[in-house]
Amino acid sequence: MTRSRRPRRRPPSTPRAQAAPAPPTWLNLLLAAVVATAGLLVYINSFAGVMLFDDTKHIVNNDAIRTLSPVTQHLWGPRRPLVQLSLAVNYAASGLRVWGYHAFNLAVHLLAAVTLFGLVRRTLLRQSRAERAEISPALESSAASWLAFAVALLWVVHPLNTQSVTYLIQRGESMMGLFYLLTLYCTARGVGSPHRRWWYAAAIVACALGMGSKAVMVTAPLIALLYDRIFIAPSVVQALRQRWPLYAGLSATWVVLLFTGVARGVLSPPAGVAAGVGLGVQDSSPWTYALTQPGVILNYLRLAVVPHALCLDYDWPLAETAGAIVWPAVAITALLFATLWSLRRRPRAGFLGACFFVILAPTSSVIPIMDRAFEHRMYLPLVAVIALLVLGVRAALLRLGELSPAIKRLRVPAATGLLLAAVTISGLLTVRRNADYHSEETMWGDVVAKRPDNPRAHTNLGKALGDAGRHEEARLSYLAALRIHPDRLAAQSGLAVVLKRQRRYEEAVAEFRKALEIEPHHVPSHHALAGSLVQLRRLDEALHHYAETVRLRPDYAEAHVNYGIALRRSGRLDEAAEHYSLALQLKPALINAHHNLGVIQMQQNKLADALASFRAVIGADRKRVNRSMLASAHFHAGRILEQQQQLDQAIAEYESAVRIDPNRSDARQRLDAARSRRAQSGER
Repeated sequence: MTRSRRPRRRPPSTPRAQAAPAPPTWLNLLLAAVVATAGLLVYINSFAGVMLFDDTKHIVNNDAIRTLSPVTQHLWGPRRPLVQLSLAVNYAASGLRVWGYHAFNLAVHLLAAVTLFGLVRRTLLRQSRAERAEISPALESSAASWLAFAVALLWVVHPLNTQSVTYLIQRGESMMGLFYLLTLYCTARGVGSPHRRWWYAAAIVACALGMGSKAVMVTAPLIALLYDRIFIAPSVVQALRQRWPLYAGLSATWVVLLFTGVARGVLSPPAGVAAGVGLGVQDSSPWTYALTQPGVILNYLRLAVVPHALCLDYDWPLAETAGAIVWPAVAITALLFATLWSLRRRPRAGFLGACFFVILAPTSSVIPIMDRAFEHRMYLPLVAVIALLVLGVRAALLRLGELSPAIKRLRVPAATGLLLAAVTISGLLTVRRNADYHSEETMWGDVVAKRPDNPRAHTNLGKALGDAGRHEEARLSYLAALRIHPDRLAAQSGLAVVLKRQRRYEEAVAEFRKALEIEPHHVPSHHALAGSLVQLRRLDEALHHYAETVRLRPDYAEAHVNYGIALRRSGRLDEAAEHYSLALQLKPALINAHHNLGVIQMQQNKLADALASFRAVIGADRKRVNRSMLASAHFHAGRILEQQQQLDQAIAEYESAVRIDPNRSDARQRLDAARSRRAQSGER
């Protein structure tokens, strides 16, 4: 006998009259536009920000971005190839003018916010597996749009994101965040779509681009699979079976981390090289780093909820006391257990908690990083915190609405008021924080005020003050850094440089020697020490340090020029000419090298070569030649032409020298004498 099947009970459907209609497309577009506009408004003042901290290394002094072609040079070799390519594009478009870099960073952030809106909206429209088991209705489409709007709006204006947007080189974090969100969005769009292959291909491409932006993207395939398990498939096995090409492609993008050398640098750093991340970090082990991170994560959570006292450089100390280790570890362990419990009982909340911890794992677990705390690492984890807060407030308002009809009627006004208040406060704080990036002095003064025991902050403040001409204040900042960290090379050499600028050469020489005791091969200290010794007329000692400078760094063109000047003062003209020539081989545009070489060639009676050197100065871009040197080049060219009996051309050169520098008496005397000779020649 065949057994008759009992009809499957279906969950009662919501009556059509009670179901809210789906919001029109124009409403979703409008909400996305409002999110982007809000982000633009709060970050428009970021365009006045300057380059600081690591911007100097990766942008100002990075010769690799000076040329855009071939593009492959940026894609093969750097650890973050897509970031370097973007910097090369910026440099090609606007040089070192900061507005272009800020415009790019802001565009990435706004695109990420719009993508977040779409991802949250689609996610809220899906039922989790637990909700399906409970046969609870899916969230109404209009409610999903407004909740997604709240999450994206709060995130785009949150001041904790300023470090990822306004601090230029941290575009790596925001670029990675954009591609991370696109990976999840394309994965969600592909499910049930007739064009799923294209959506899945787009997800794989986005994931690969994220891997080329920053290594934190390593967690994206895992979060995509967890998203599938929570919101789409009944099990991991079924998700992998149904969408194995997608996950094979996402996993394949890990190869990017091998090609860029990230994996090798983290797991097996080269011996003798001070690493900034990975097992080569010298001041902490995986164990001590792991013990320190619970306190860092709690600080991140505090800043996510109360974004007060943001700091560019925390210089977070290793946790060594019981108070710094135990209680933060207990709190984070409790949050981890709550996340695991929620993954089974409250999957939406559990997914957000898992995202927070998994995305932070590469930087806040056991892999040591020299800088133990940086706010930009919260760029994506902040999404999870904000989404939990928004959904939590909604749930609380729904519960309160069940108490009485009066409270129920106030739910929408209350939610709107809370959102407006939070967005307004966050936006104002973001605008205020962007102002700190308007100068190095302001930013490092802010860091010193918040972290007075940070020697790097005192050092960088000293540099900013020195560059602004406030040398005495700079000296005091360097001394403060050295009181905290007596062997800090940057502070020691910076102090010496400030003393040199103050013309306190004897003191500068003593401080430079201390810097060389810390690091005997420190090229800038050798070079600057030699310059101070020249000012004290101690040429033999100066020549020794110039020789050491070019030995340690043979491609230092400016050092070759200064070495040549010292050699010329010592009467060693042939050696001086040799170093000027070396400098010009390295940097043909060095105007002072052309001029000084021309002077020596005149002394050696190599008049044709000397005239060519002075012509190089005269024909150079006027922005790179000071008036005194240009007048000198015209004057010496006139002398050579006069010796060659080219009197009219010599007079023209003398006239140019006098026009450029009217106070140059030797040029005026030569001009008068040449004119007199020409007049006498005409009479004859």
